[in-house]
Amino acid sequence: MSRAVAIIPARYASTRFPGKVLAEVAGKPLLQHVWERARMLRTAEAVLIATDDERIARAARGFGAEAVLTRDDHPSGTDRVAEVARSLAAELVVNLQGDEPGFDGKAVDELVDLLAASPGVPMGTLAHPIGEPAELADPNAVKVVVDLDGRALYFSRAPIPARRQGAGQALRHIGIYVFRRAFLLEFAAWPPTPLEQAEGLEQLRALEHGRPIRVLVTPHPSVGVDTPADLERLRRLLAAG
Repeated sequence: MSRAVAIIPARYASTRFPGKVLAEVAGKPLLQHVWERARMLRTAEAVLIATDDERIARAARGFGAEAVLTRDDHPSGTDRVAEVARSLAAELVVNLQGDEPGFDGKAVDELVDLLAASPGVPMGTLAHPIGEPAELADPNAVKVVVDLDGRALYFSRAPIPARRQGAGQALRHIGIYVFRRAFLLEFAAWPPTPLEQAEGLEQLRALEHGRPIRVLVTPHPSVGVDTPADLERLRRLLAAG
């Protein structure tokens, strides 16, 4: 059985929604919903929360999670995850998102298994088919195109691929990653790259260094929270069962 450590990066100072990981949803902090779902992963031998904020660490410990305090100058969640992973012995590290409680746990387990069986693949991620034209046009919905072997060719906020007759299925990227620990530490040591800065997408750093990213397609979209309106939609979704 493939085994990995899952790490949930969580910061308080979100630009669009400060403190969102502690926002209450169905009687629990949003972060707790993510943690509880992560604990159901078959492939995760441990689930850690990485944060630079004592308020988040205190809340996490309050619901039973193991919280690790990190530096406060990390430019991305992946850098925060890498700081924690540096002291771990696990070969594979799952980088979850503290604001996405609806991720497909089965797909994450499959991605861990895929990397465990493919030693030449340094990292993998998830995507799901886009069904609505508005989603394809939305710059907040990151798109990915893949080659015939399921490796990422490019990630963009632009609508890719161009929608022509007979074009393939457009895919929306889900910001969950599985890294080989050694590659994660290498990745975090690189400075931001030109395309990464142009698109505002850190995963492009790997492609710009010529490293492959395996993309596993799941039919299930992830439920993320970026704004207070997203939080209200999630509350309604959970209330509806």
